[in-house]
Amino acid sequence: MSVKTTQIRLQAREADSVRDSELVCIDAVLERLWAEQGLSKSSLASYRRDLMALSRFLSERNKGLDDAAQADLFDFLSWRIQQGYSAKSNARMLSSQRAYFRIKKRNNEIAEDPTRLLEMPHLPRSIPKALSESQIEAILQCDNGTEPSQITMRCMVELMYASGLRVSELVELPTAAVNTRQGLLRVMGKGSKERLVPMGEEAQFWLEQYLSVVRPLYVGKLTITSLFVAPNGRPLTRQSFWLALKKRAVLAGVDSAVVSPHVLRHSFATHLLNHGADLRALQMLLGHSSLSSTQIYTLIAKEGLKRMHKQHHPRG
Repeated sequence: MSVKTTQIRLQAREADSVRDSELVCIDAVLERLWAEQGLSKSSLASYRRDLMALSRFLSERNKGLDDAAQADLFDFLSWRIQQGYSAKSNARMLSSQRAYFRIKKRNNEIAEDPTRLLEMPHLPRSIPKALSESQIEAILQCDNGTEPSQITMRCMVELMYASGLRVSELVELPTAAVNTRQGLLRVMGKGSKERLVPMGEEAQFWLEQYLSVVRPLYVGKLTITSLFVAPNGRPLTRQSFWLALKKRAVLAGVDSAVVSPHVLRHSFATHLLNHGADLRALQMLLGHSSLSSTQIYTLIAKEGLKRMHKQHHPRG
């Protein structure tokens, strides 16, 4: 029996032990998560397993997921710790629970979010992944035709890498946020905090191409405030940009598994630091409320220096 066949049978057995009504609730929430966040298949499968495990635990107490109280979740976490589950595994489990209950609370399907006061297990800080400058250049330079879709994608990738925007900030930019005369973007970030971000000459060139050639074609007579729109004139979504970026990475010969909108943002920050940018200035550009969030990028820069030393120094 193959490993894949064994996994499928185990998943089927796990699902059989969870009530159908619970599975319907879980799958409905996962569908919303996919639509809103563009989670990968593996992430959705992990969330599903986590929520089914919680459902089985709660069924021993004659409860369903939507009946869970904070004490139930605390007991479940305590049980997992006793069973030897790692902090990383428990952190992911809590993330799954938070995603589920926050959506349920937002849609008024439960009275209270039982995860509201639960603390995430402490994890060692991981270093964000960044692409090399040559990989970024390859992604930027590939598929550069004159088709509207090609101009749109080149513009969006250039703008994201030049400005370090979050993908939500990119797709939610209104046309009024663009100041081509000064080469600036007015970005509304997390917590409704506004910041001004320079876009650079190359990104501005492609933005002007998009504004003059593509957007009028797509929008037509519609009244749309969003900067980036699809061929039907409607605002582009995070998911459509995410998929287009993956395809562009394949065309560029870059492993699409390591390419994402957030990796572009990480690359923006890392490359600026590598070229001598000030940490405080980078904090402002990224829209971080705390400098500690920005300092993690210094670790990437240090790792890059170590690799360079090992590769080029005679005693590396």
